[in-house]
Amino acid sequence: MSAEVTTENPFVAYASIAQAHVLSTCTDKIAPRKTVVYETLVDQTVIKVTGERLKRQLFTKFGFLKPNPAQIQLDTITKYYEPYIVINARYFLDYYRLCAYTVSVDNDVVEVILHDQKYYPKKSQMTTSIKIEGEERLTIDKTSFVMLDKNGQEANLETLPSAPSEKNPQETIAKCSITELDSDADVNFVREMLVHRPKELSRIVTETFEIGERVVI
Repeated sequence: MSAEVTTENPFVAYASIAQAHVLSTCTDKIAPRKTVVYETLVDQTVIKVTGERLKRQLFTKFGFLKPNPAQIQLDTITKYYEPYIVINARYFLDYYRLCAYTVSVDNDVVEVILHDQKYYPKKSQMTTSIKIEGEERLTIDKTSFVMLDKNGQEANLETLPSAPSEKNPQETIAKCSITELDSDADVNFVREMLVHRPKELSRIVTETFEIGERVVI
């Protein structure tokens, strides 16, 4: 003799599945990082000449009304490198979220059976209805091509200087003691921008964070 199973709330089964899936980790596909160092286009002699022209104007801004140019000496010239991050990234999430639908039924209905589940209507002053609970499947697909400054703030592409690239960037980095970004700093910057799981997420089918192009200039 088979027993008849009646379930008033199938929502519990979905919730237990959700608890296991929401803890799953994202799949990363990260391209190796390339480093580009631009050549220095301005000669030091040109910088000195420009400094001589500007030094009187500069000191006037600091409160010296009529500085004597002969008394202002250009002491040192310091060259520094500022990094920019260029990344082409994609975040894809295929997921389920819990949902509930309220369906109106005739006032004289006492039981509704859908897919072997029994629902018992609730009556109010105006309507008689049943509540069907389950899951909805959705996707998020975000792509972004961004350029960031050393602080992880989005930079304007038009402000990025343009110059020929050094043939041996690592040699220039070592020679000029250039401070490089941490190996994962650029990835972390973009991950914070793109990767956001919805609050109503119940379980994940696929979640991928992909970086196809990754350059530090």
